[in-house]
Amino acid sequence: MHHDGRVPNLPTTSDVSARMSRQRSRDTGIEVALRRELHRLGLRYRVHRRPVRAVRREADVVFGPAKVAVFVDGCFWHGCPDHGTWPKRNSDFWRTKIESNQARDLNTDKVLAEAGWLAIRVWEHEDPATAAAKIHATVQSRRSPRT
Repeated sequence: MHHDGRVPNLPTTSDVSARMSRQRSRDTGIEVALRRELHRLGLRYRVHRRPVRAVRREADVVFGPAKVAVFVDGCFWHGCPDHGTWPKRNSDFWRTKIESNQARDLNTDKVLAEAGWLAIRVWEHEDPATAAAKIHATVQSRRSPRT
């Protein structure tokens, strides 16, 4: 691991490299489906924004006034306890990469909480309608009452 927390690149097969380069990091199917459900429930939001300027990480969906940041986490990249896999090839590299992603996620959640924000994490395998309903309830509960 580099002194700044980045994991050094290790050689992978050209097959793995090609597959990884095709992975979408924005506007994935689950993100779009979740946003569609949130909109259907009457919520308005911003996408791919940094909730707190000091944190260089973008949330997938941001509700500014309610201070709620939604992150859609991929099962592989974030180590889903139900669907995450640990590759056999370059296993030390991948374990370090995934564990550093998990540590960064915890740090992001902590920094946002210290700034008054709530981070909600949605796994890519979750049903978008169910996730949207939970997010909707949370956003509504954190909105300031109108006077």
